[in-house]
Amino acid sequence: MTLEAIKYKQGQLQILDQLLLPGESRYISIAGVEDGWRSINTMQVRGAPAIAIVGCLSLVVEIYGKQYETKEELHAELSKHLQYLVTSRPTAVNLKLAADDVLAQANNLLDEKTTDAETMKKSIIESIEQMLEKDIKDNRAIGDNGANVLLKGIDRPLKLLTHCNTGSLATAGYGTALGVIRSVHERNLLEHVYCTETRPYNQGARLTAYELVHDQLPATLVTDSMVAALLHTRKIDAIIVGADRVAANGDTANKIGTYQIAVVAKHHQVPFYVAAPFTSIDFDIEDGSRIRIEERPEKELTHLGGQRIAAPGIGCWNPAFDVTPAELITGIITESGVFKPSELAKQSKAK
Repeated sequence: MTLEAIKYKQGQLQILDQLLLPGESRYISIAGVEDGWRSINTMQVRGAPAIAIVGCLSLVVEIYGKQYETKEELHAELSKHLQYLVTSRPTAVNLKLAADDVLAQANNLLDEKTTDAETMKKSIIESIEQMLEKDIKDNRAIGDNGANVLLKGIDRPLKLLTHCNTGSLATAGYGTALGVIRSVHERNLLEHVYCTETRPYNQGARLTAYELVHDQLPATLVTDSMVAALLHTRKIDAIIVGADRVAANGDTANKIGTYQIAVVAKHHQVPFYVAAPFTSIDFDIEDGSRIRIEERPEKELTHLGGQRIAAPGIGCWNPAFDVTPAELITGIITESGVFKPSELAKQSKAK
């Protein structure tokens, strides 16, 4: 049984506080949009798909028990809250796209003369609630598609490497890149998986390792700076990472450190895959230079568990993400199939 990071039922939302992992597993209640924004901004919940789901579900909690006299009143509140939620973490595109979809639905319902405010509210709530089920279904498809491409022409167990956290804790369940690894394991063809610690916030050491141990997958933790040595000394069959935003040309923003792993993979001729749902692909952005890179507080780099580990007075540069150029990416694994970065433009038209 995989971990459940998001619990939702009939207007009540709880999330697993990922800041406390792996030392403590505690669920916290999200009482509305303010709580949702704060949980995303402080990274109590993280991972692009999970951010979108928690953000939108916090909106459901906010409006669930309220009565609206007019559709215009409801529409104004939805618009205000959605604009606010999108500011919580700007790099991950999933929340923005989800917010755009909800607002587009609200706009259509506002124009329908036969729809009243209560019907409009119920319709918005139902569509957001379906996001949880759809995300798990999409993750399963990503896992199967990724396993198929990794195992094509290979009849032996694989050694894989992943970076950051892309599993049940980053999604509604199962995961994207970690979902691919889970799918390989379910076929009894996973020899070993290596996970990086993922500086500066240690999602790999705290969260991915937590999931791997929970699922009893054969795994080893390495530091980010060991990847080149690992690829040089041991046969790694493929690297699979997630994505917070993919540009139309395939350039991919992911957790800081992804770019250098891709460069090292290219040198050692190790296939480098990105696993992400289509909601992570921003077809409105031509290339990675247009992706806004979030910078995190210095304290996340200088302190560990509240204890300062860096010399006082030292300056810090703490970007949360970097951008991997499309030419370093072997393929992008989605719920609809595996595509070369150059093929994404065609998929935009197909969608």
